[in-house]
Amino acid sequence: MVRTVGVEEELLLVDADSGEARALSSSVLAIAEKDTAGQSPFEAELHRQQLEFSTHPCADMGELADSVRRWRAQAVRHAADAGAAVAALATSPLPVSPKIGTGERYRWMAERFGLTAQEQLTCGCHVHVSVASDEEGVAVLDRVRCWLPVLLALSANSPFWQGQDSQYSSYRSQVWGRWPSAGPVDVHGSAEAYHAGVRSLVATGVLRDEGMVYFDARLSHRYPTVEVRIADVCLDPADTVLLATLVRGLVDTAARQWRAGEPPSASGTSLLRAASWQAGRSGLEGLLVHPRTWRPEPAPAVLGALLDHVRDALEESGDLKAVESALATVVRRGNGARIQRETLARTGSLRDTVAECVRITAE
Repeated sequence: MVRTVGVEEELLLVDADSGEARALSSSVLAIAEKDTAGQSPFEAELHRQQLEFSTHPCADMGELADSVRRWRAQAVRHAADAGAAVAALATSPLPVSPKIGTGERYRWMAERFGLTAQEQLTCGCHVHVSVASDEEGVAVLDRVRCWLPVLLALSANSPFWQGQDSQYSSYRSQVWGRWPSAGPVDVHGSAEAYHAGVRSLVATGVLRDEGMVYFDARLSHRYPTVEVRIADVCLDPADTVLLATLVRGLVDTAARQWRAGEPPSASGTSLLRAASWQAGRSGLEGLLVHPRTWRPEPAPAVLGALLDHVRDALEESGDLKAVESALATVVRRGNGARIQRETLARTGSLRDTVAECVRITAE
């Protein structure tokens, strides 16, 4: 069985001239709805400076790449009709005053979480991979958890926050971690234990519902998928496809381990939290925590370990050569965080940095 993959990308709406984030999602969504006769893939997000789209499930990664580029192009076109531009940025480089979206759910979140909700203008990328059952899905969650920080480092695309260099490659990961349910979690052990844990979490009253269970990876509450949520939105759509392909490879590998009776790593959540912090801090520019030894190693070595871990699955799906090439490209040219910083160093302007990211997003 070839597993299907779907991607959700959150995009930033910005002023085409100033580069500042603009609260125009309602206008863009209305234009998209009219253009697609009610079949729009776009949705509102917590803040009105954001726009989200979802691809359909794809078994072929070339088809997924076409879908990501197609919906990005449509987002660019609809935003232009509303007087804005689109940037695949996980945070706004320029200072911004986030505006909470309309609707009862978002109003509840704003009241419940205060400044945490107000400051959550961040854009992520969620990858859905099909699973045969909740039992298989939870077995996968238990076995991919130690590799998720590597995906964060790969996708890191948020070095700037409110006009300043945050000193992180993914400052989004720091902001996102303020939600009470966000981050890595313990090994679940079974689907029954997973669902019982989610019910208990919601029953505390801290969260509104199951949709606010923001684990780094979870069972989707809408689709028969494992949903990996740790990544920043990627600046280059090729990196989105690389991320999705690696996630499918991780899911395939984990499912095989489960069927073979191999237990998941017993590493504690505190180690995973430290590894995620390091991934968000350094991205691909320094050291990462190796998921097998839990010791610091250069990022390219840890990426190599990830590739070796999923190699058999990638060979079987026919994706190995494409992933090897894409990883080499990312190591050479850098992720979104490096591209943003290099653009700022070259131009001396965050406005020009946003403009360059708008150009890359639209390509």
